[in-house]
Amino acid sequence: MKWNLRWAAAKRDIWRPADLLKAFEEAGFTPSLSKVAALWSGKPISVRLDDLDKICAALDCTVADLLEAEPLAGADGGRQEQRAAGAGGQPGSPARPVPRAGGSRRSLPPN
Repeated sequence: MKWNLRWAAAKRDIWRPADLLKAFEEAGFTPSLSKVAALWSGKPISVRLDDLDKICAALDCTVADLLEAEPLAGADGGRQEQRAAGAGGQPGSPARPVPRAGGSRRSLPPN
């Protein structure tokens, strides 16, 4: 994921974490200045959903403005090969599992 907080803030003419903190406080969101600086300076490991709602309210933006999906490095080639191989891992194998021959379904144990 790409974290676009600075871009969303810049659209509101906010250029410093202290100014962002003021915008947050006007919207009723009161994080510490160190938390705002951490959000400002880099991509956070995690963001609480209610904090994300408050950030969006303060910046008059959407979650899509703050977060942007990025392809994982090297993941595409592996997925292409896996799709070509099917579920069995071998080229030409079926895409879905095939039921066992003469397969009676196992029943679940009673509760």
